[in-house]
Amino acid sequence: MPNLPNKCPGCAGPLEVTRLACHDCAMQIEGRFALPELLRLEREDQEFILAFVRASGSLKQMGEQLGLSYPTVRNRLDELIARLDAAPVESGVARRQVLDAVARGKLSVKEAAKRLEELS
Repeated sequence: MPNLPNKCPGCAGPLEVTRLACHDCAMQIEGRFALPELLRLEREDQEFILAFVRASGSLKQMGEQLGLSYPTVRNRLDELIARLDAAPVESGVARRQVLDAVARGKLSVKEAAKRLEELS
């Protein structure tokens, strides 16, 4: 099964899940669901977090497993933390895009309110 994409291949915008299905009973749930924060990260960052957890948070052990120096692993972790901390800023950008779409008449106020609630 291919990896779950987290960005639109056409415009690089964030993707959302619109359907969930049970393999066993074929039940399907439709709606608009945001991807969890960790799934919005690039695949390489997700793998780094998995390695971190598997190493019980030991950067020294991670460095040994990945063949990297401790400072390199530490810097990579710091960069990842900074990107995660920046996520609320991206939410602000998304809010602005929704409001701009309303101002241009491309989105109804009702739909905008729904999208803004999802961003909260």
